[in-house]
Amino acid sequence: MSYTIALAGNPNCGKTSLFNELTGSKQHVGNWPGVTVDKKEGVYRKDSQYKILDLPGTYSLSPYSAEEVIARDYIVKEKPDCVVDIVDATCIERNLYLSLQIMETGAPTVIALNMMDEVEKRGIKIDVAGLSQELGVAVVPIVARSGKGIPELMAAVADTVSSGRKPAQLDVYKKIAAADSAASGDPEEVKADLRYTFIGEITGRHVVKPLEEAFAVETTSDKMDKVLTNRWLALPIFAVVVYLIFACTFSENFLFVPGLPSPGVWLAGLVEGAWGWITDLMAGGLESAGAGDWAMGLVVDGILGGIGAVLGFLPLVLVLYVLMSFLEDSGYMARVAFVMDRIFRRFGLSGRSFIPLLMGFGCGVPAIMATRTLESEKDRKITTIITAFMPCGAKLPIFAMFVSTFFAGTNQTLVMFSIYVVSIVTAIVVSLILNVVVYKSVVSNFLMELPQYRLPTLRSVAIHCGEKLKGFAQKAGSVILISTIVLWLLSNFNLGSFNGSNRAAAEAAGEEPTVMCAMNDSFLASMGGVIAPVFKPLGFGAWRPAVGVVTGWIAKEMVVVTFAQLYEEDVSPAYLESYFGGMSAQELEELGFEGGVYDYDTAFGVYSEGILFEGGDENALATMKQDIRSPQAAYAYMIFNLLCMPCFAAVGAMKRELKTWKSTGAAIGIQMLTAYVVALLVNLIGGLIF
Repeated sequence: MSYTIALAGNPNCGKTSLFNELTGSKQHVGNWPGVTVDKKEGVYRKDSQYKILDLPGTYSLSPYSAEEVIARDYIVKEKPDCVVDIVDATCIERNLYLSLQIMETGAPTVIALNMMDEVEKRGIKIDVAGLSQELGVAVVPIVARSGKGIPELMAAVADTVSSGRKPAQLDVYKKIAAADSAASGDPEEVKADLRYTFIGEITGRHVVKPLEEAFAVETTSDKMDKVLTNRWLALPIFAVVVYLIFACTFSENFLFVPGLPSPGVWLAGLVEGAWGWITDLMAGGLESAGAGDWAMGLVVDGILGGIGAVLGFLPLVLVLYVLMSFLEDSGYMARVAFVMDRIFRRFGLSGRSFIPLLMGFGCGVPAIMATRTLESEKDRKITTIITAFMPCGAKLPIFAMFVSTFFAGTNQTLVMFSIYVVSIVTAIVVSLILNVVVYKSVVSNFLMELPQYRLPTLRSVAIHCGEKLKGFAQKAGSVILISTIVLWLLSNFNLGSFNGSNRAAAEAAGEEPTVMCAMNDSFLASMGGVIAPVFKPLGFGAWRPAVGVVTGWIAKEMVVVTFAQLYEEDVSPAYLESYFGGMSAQELEELGFEGGVYDYDTAFGVYSEGILFEGGDENALATMKQDIRSPQAAYAYMIFNLLCMPCFAAVGAMKRELKTWKSTGAAIGIQMLTAYVVALLVNLIGGLIF
């Protein structure tokens, strides 16, 4: 037989810590029906007959927010076998308000007085037995972070479940019931006043605070807040913290040391190197087995390449979430939201939106996943949409190539800077529009409790990170893998692959027969020709730039590689030999030529994935200038790639956070429309500037 135990409590009361302590790794995250609020379930690791459900944190059961509605409906309608209400014992008066509401429903209840270590440090005395007798339910002191008192808590739960013990009928319930029929005053206000009066009476009898606590003497957290939330110091300190997060996750010159990779980059390099070795091993095995070129391409470039794309992001996500979980559990992120809220409130967002947007300058995938810290569904959706507008590192090769090629005679630094300005301004404008048009009736109230600073436990951080990595690999990973395979098929096959003409043409040319084709003859090229007219008003209505936009959805840096393949007449053996011909053997070896000896295959890779990435050739891709004829069209192309749908990895992360394909599709639609409108304006007005 199994029993359902629901965990309830205020935000920051330690409910998640208790949930993790009870379930360990035996938990999973789903969704409550009809909403995007997480539904966390697990099994008690010491007794599998107890199913543990983590209800959303809420201050009351009044049906206002989605979290409050979920908690109330579950307790009242689903009738769990027992509700464990976690109470922050350092703020017992306020926390008992929710306890009283839960007990009013008649649900079997056990109260867990959490953070008793803090209570003892402050010299507060709580008569647990007397409190239990007056409330008519079991009251158990615990420290969720360390696991202290957990066995006693679960023993009380087992006793409550087996005996069917329900809360005692308190006299205050009759007064609360009578408030609905009161002739004057707001019934809800009268009820709240009755509850707090009752709570004040029982805590007055069973809770004794020292004089310094009664007169609100500053705690250690108060003293730290004087610095960390100071009007003048808060933002500079936060800037340093953000830099360290950013540096630990994305930097290739960690702590300003040239060539020293950050933990995130170092781990990513290890994973990519290991996966590259596995891929080479698989490719060698397939070649030895006599596999055809299409089978080799499908397995190596499609399937293994897709898996590699997923694995490549995991180290970045891991490092980001270790740091974010540490800051969140320590209580610092609540202060960040408080400090930034005044600024972001003007744009219709909360202060918590700042972190994901800033992370978007490094990589969109962990940035979008960081929107998990936003409690408001409105803020979470808007921030997820506009985070994709940030110029992540993968978009920089596009900007570098175009700026060096089309803006050689201008201030290239200013052009690059203007792209960043456009991204930020667009994000602000879109946020304001969504708040006015889509969420005009939704008010995101900023109600936040600043928890005490405390050192997170390694167990808690590990569980949080493991949960996020698992979710990313399962949900975002499937999107990346499938999308990569589909795009590989489109870019390597055409009708001739199925009617034999590709094989016949290869034999006639004296080449090895194959069913595959060059990218410029593929289904993808044909699709580019179909969609190219859509981009004509933007200034780049040829098929090859259109294909570049599509391949950019695999990874934004793929736009540069695609251009090198599609404009092959500009990357001919003769051009590459001329470009590299003036370099010494030492320079060639530093670029990656084995033994400093020139060869075409290496030259093409170095040029397309190095020189073009860094914008190192001002004369690059001369034919491209026939398809993109003006500087304003080139700028519009950069802006479109900046603002349009992000790479498939980021789309997978969006699906993970927005929960449904309908919401994800709507977000992508907003991004594509925004990119088109802004790029159109750039092309129309740009002639006056460039």
